[in-house]
Amino acid sequence: MTPVVSRFAPSPTGLLHSGNYRTAIFAYLFAKHSGGKFIVRIEDTDAARSKPEYEKNIFEALVWLDLPADETYRQSDHRARHRELLEKLIVEDVAYVSKEAPQAPGDRAEVIRFRNQGGVIAFTDVIRGSIATDVTDLGDFIIARSLDEPVFHFAVAVDDADEGVTHVIRGADHISNTARQILIQRALNLPEPRYAHLPLILDKAHKKLSKRTGAKALTEYRDIGVLPEAFLNYLALLGWNPGDDREYLSRDELIKAFDLSRVQKGSAVFDEVKLFSVNQHWMRKLSVDDFIAHLNVGRTTSYMDSEMLRRAVPLLKERAHTFSEAREMLFGELSCLFAKTSLDHTLLLVKELPERPGMTKRALEALSAALQALPEGVSAEAVKEALMPLADLEEAKGKGGRGALLWPLRYALSGRERSPDPFTLVSILGHAEAVSRVQTAIAILEK
Repeated sequence: MTPVVSRFAPSPTGLLHSGNYRTAIFAYLFAKHSGGKFIVRIEDTDAARSKPEYEKNIFEALVWLDLPADETYRQSDHRARHRELLEKLIVEDVAYVSKEAPQAPGDRAEVIRFRNQGGVIAFTDVIRGSIATDVTDLGDFIIARSLDEPVFHFAVAVDDADEGVTHVIRGADHISNTARQILIQRALNLPEPRYAHLPLILDKAHKKLSKRTGAKALTEYRDIGVLPEAFLNYLALLGWNPGDDREYLSRDELIKAFDLSRVQKGSAVFDEVKLFSVNQHWMRKLSVDDFIAHLNVGRTTSYMDSEMLRRAVPLLKERAHTFSEAREMLFGELSCLFAKTSLDHTLLLVKELPERPGMTKRALEALSAALQALPEGVSAEAVKEALMPLADLEEAKGKGGRGALLWPLRYALSGRERSPDPFTLVSILGHAEAVSRVQTAIAILEK
């Protein structure tokens, strides 16, 4: 059997989005599952719109996703080969130079057209089964603007054959292109690859995900702290399933399980909320050291105690869905872990009832005594177990409720109106620091 060769052939005319890279992932997984080759070919025949920065971004994204190419090509490097075969078709009268009447400024006065004999072109799509197209209505379609400027259909047909591509895996929006490419392949006596047209990825409005409708570049997700294994995992399951109920698969597990027969025909919807949920799963699997490395906060956090940062990691894993979100938490509501914040006398007393003057101070004194009885290294659950009876006592009094005790404790510990619950704060800050902060709050109320 001929070894499998698949390809990802992006056009560097803009920043690619998740739908484009899902194609790359499927092509890569199929090749590696089959023990074959994965090719990346930059299709830059549109010289006016192709930009080096877009090409650079494509390779950055592929490196980030860990989709290494076995071979890499640039379509513009094949101009001599394209010209050779265009001349061959013209000599054989399968194509011809057509005099055109320009309809707009910049239109060509001459183009090269394929002499289309009409009829039906049929092929068997790996995903969709038999597809037949009557090509009569295509007329004599353009295959080049000049001998040195082949259009997409011609260059793709030639390059796929020259590079030994056995399977063309691409979006369903390319189905309409396939008949033209088969006509060119047959005219040049080139081998026809097998085609697998993937279901489209839609946005929230169930419209095609597009660069023109706000779809993000993959590197934007990288920059906000999505892990590559999470993105690979999520995109691989958009339109495909492993044949069981697994949601989280590593790269090696995806390669082992991937089979084009389980690619669905219907479109899939890109859901950022689900992506971030998958990302949180993979964030939680990281070791503490690896998690901190991904936070990438080293130079900007000289005031952060390294041990305190390590203690904060379980909370970050519990609550953050991206590393950007985790960094925001560190510099926002969790900044209290690394430096004491000035306490506002009025905020300390926000739960105090007029008919119970001094209740906040008495609550903090009771809490301080309870905290001093706790051992170091106590868990948030143990802190809650020790302190909640005091809060429940306030609740039973019906005058202020639990908040009369828990609010001043949380504010005393954090110095912020928004922060984690006080039990978590005590467990992270440690016994001694928690008691010190509560005593500071009591001292303020004594003034």
